[in-house]
Amino acid sequence: MASVLVVEDDPFVRSALIRQLTDASHTVRSVGTALEALREVAHIRFDVVVLDLGLPDLDGSEALKMLRGITDVPVIVATARDDETEVVRLLNAGADDYLTKPFSVEHLSARMAAVLRRARSGGGESAPSPVIRVGGLTVDPLRRQAELDGARLDLTRREFDLLAFLAGRPGVVVARKELLAEVWQQSYGDDQTIDVHLSWLRRKLGETAARPRYLHTLRGVGVKLEPPAGQAPQAPRMPGAEPPR
Repeated sequence: MASVLVVEDDPFVRSALIRQLTDASHTVRSVGTALEALREVAHIRFDVVVLDLGLPDLDGSEALKMLRGITDVPVIVATARDDETEVVRLLNAGADDYLTKPFSVEHLSARMAAVLRRARSGGGESAPSPVIRVGGLTVDPLRRQAELDGARLDLTRREFDLLAFLAGRPGVVVARKELLAEVWQQSYGDDQTIDVHLSWLRRKLGETAARPRYLHTLRGVGVKLEPPAGQAPQAPRMPGAEPPR
């Protein structure tokens, strides 16, 4: 059972979502505007937010950015717009997942379960993870920070997860199915989601698909991260340890 905030201005869609999610044993609150949603998340801790983009007071992507400014709650965006530019904009603004209208409550429930598994697995206590070094790239899973040639990378949560997963397997080709399972916690999904995040990661790493440095796509096989020619992965070290001299 999850605590869900539904942000939807269409009263018919809103009522249907409330009824169906409640029938699925979730606790549901709902609002019809972005400002009401901001007030709700500022005072109540939700497990997941389902955010419609067609709100009357604010553009949905702007509302998403504002939500991200005050909470890290998983956000699933519901949109009638299904084009790559829109998907890129949503994911870059901090969405954890998205659904294209119309969708079934079963589909929504599956996406909710995936983002909740992801959020809960990331919140447990575990032993400190070693800092990963691949060429000039440094990834610190414990602090959730990444640097390239000493410069801090400004990554979204999902971009960092993808980078850390690939960096932890330097030179290994990872199948898209494995990326969906391990990074997105989904057994199925749209390859476009992976492509979008890879595109943004490449841009932040100063490379392109045509001229890769770290991220290499093998068509029909998968993706691998490896150091540029002439560089090699370095041994991982625990946070707080002195770097080798």
